[in-house]
Amino acid sequence: MKPDDPNIAWIEEPKLGLSGMLYLPLFVQGLTTTFKHLSRSLGGNVVTVSYPDEEPKIGNPLIYRGVHRLNKDEQGRVKCVACFLCATACPAHCIDIIAAESPWPDREKYPESFVIDELRCIYCGMCEEACPVDAVELTSLYNLTGRSREEMMFDKEKLLSVYDATKDKEPMKSPGMGGTAT
Repeated sequence: MKPDDPNIAWIEEPKLGLSGMLYLPLFVQGLTTTFKHLSRSLGGNVVTVSYPDEEPKIGNPLIYRGVHRLNKDEQGRVKCVACFLCATACPAHCIDIIAAESPWPDREKYPESFVIDELRCIYCGMCEEACPVDAVELTSLYNLTGRSREEMMFDKEKLLSVYDATKDKEPMKSPGMGGTAT
């Protein structure tokens, strides 16, 4: 396009007045926001929580995406069939599975090793959505800490222990093992 093209509409930059040059409207707008937050906190509607002393209230823990768990079936075995769909769907590539031949007649494979790097995970829930047997789920556990990178690598045993710790408070989202479908 050429600058003298009749299809181009040139717009003049508006001239700043005295108040615009002094940033007075922006200053008043910032003070207004500050006073709104101050009046809200004085009125008892505090947003900030003093975390280790007070537990934050999660609105709906069933839709919160926290620490992963590996579910168990009715016989107490790992529910995963090592199909690699969760690892394929993961955009962060934080799931590593090593499959082995299953000792049980109802499936071909099971995960000999199942590792999730919780530091690399973006908690998007794609692994949970991709799993055809609902073996991987995200819980509402949010207080995930570790002193080293190795502690944040959740292997199969650690993921199954999360299931044991959360199965009563958060039943499986799919039917089976006494859980209720939501």
